[in-house]
Amino acid sequence: MEAVIVGGGIVGLSSAVALAERGVDVALYEQGSLGSGSTARAAGGIRSQFTTPVNVELSLESKAVWNDFEAAFDVDIEYRKIGYLFLARSDQTAEQFHENVRMQRDLGAETEFLSPAEATDRCPGLDPEPFVAATYNGDDGVADPNLAVQGYARRAREFDVDLRPNTPVTGVLRDGEAVSGVEVEDDGDPVRHEADAVVNAAGAWSARLAAMAGVDLPVSPRRRQMAVVEPAEPVPESVPLTIDLETGSYFRPEREGTALVGGHFGDEDPAVHPDGFSTEMDLEWAAEAVERAADYTAYFGPETRIKRGWAGLYAVTPDHHPIIETSLPGLVTATGFSGHGFQHAPATGRIVAELVLDGEPRTVDVSHLDRGRFERGEAIVERNVA
Repeated sequence: MEAVIVGGGIVGLSSAVALAERGVDVALYEQGSLGSGSTARAAGGIRSQFTTPVNVELSLESKAVWNDFEAAFDVDIEYRKIGYLFLARSDQTAEQFHENVRMQRDLGAETEFLSPAEATDRCPGLDPEPFVAATYNGDDGVADPNLAVQGYARRAREFDVDLRPNTPVTGVLRDGEAVSGVEVEDDGDPVRHEADAVVNAAGAWSARLAAMAGVDLPVSPRRRQMAVVEPAEPVPESVPLTIDLETGSYFRPEREGTALVGGHFGDEDPAVHPDGFSTEMDLEWAAEAVERAADYTAYFGPETRIKRGWAGLYAVTPDHHPIIETSLPGLVTATGFSGHGFQHAPATGRIVAELVLDGEPRTVDVSHLDRGRFERGEAIVERNVA
């Protein structure tokens, strides 16, 4: 059997490895260099604190891989389990936190519900006054997505996956209702590549690829930013990734005394062209991100110096859950992770292989993550979005 993966980010590479491990001949096409799209600009978070069971299950299955990644892939991805700390300002959000913790613990995640005073034990620079509750999971953390790409790419080559960076897909081949391969641009010439299965793992570019096959995919590229700052007070490396959920502000410690600050602020969130957006950080946004972080912690203030930053793309669906499905015979889709693609990539790769080879998911039941859920009125909204 032969499969083609479209998209050389972490989800595409994980899918390629999972298929190759099960004996499939795999070719992977990426329009740029491997991991050069959204994966290269990801913050690298790995967490279990989601508001829906399917996202928690995807996290736990993926964590099993991330925990053993260095031993299994012979690449150190600098996985630091600093924890995640979510903060609630309203009683309504606090009640949702109680429900989240019960659900997460039932599924095996070791999440705790904390008072604001208890949260300061995890984050000593936190001002507890604006908050009414918090949740914390010490098994959550951060890793380097670029190193993970290297690990997956190395494993793919060991399984003789044909990795084709800098080779854009320009068309999708159809045989009646079924997808039968892709057309690619090779040295300026169109080349047909027929295959038994095509996997759409193109992230922010996935709707464009789906349209080539006649599939309407509700995935929009949305711009997100991150700033690297020199804080007013050093952020200890033991401080968790801390999220003021209702304002959208978050920060975490980085190496050598720096910190990352981020967040999406305001109601406007327009779709952008995935090939034409600015990858440069907006200084006005960075100043607001620092100001918002300073509102609830002692680490940031007027003395904070903005060093650098970047912008990347989230592939966003209307309910902030991915679309993982067989879209047409011969076409499997795995996209729209809304900022969670890196952390959920290991489980997703296995599910893609199961859809291709077994016809149904087994690692996690994602049967309700098809795109038809929006037409059926069965969207399942993820509330813990940063």
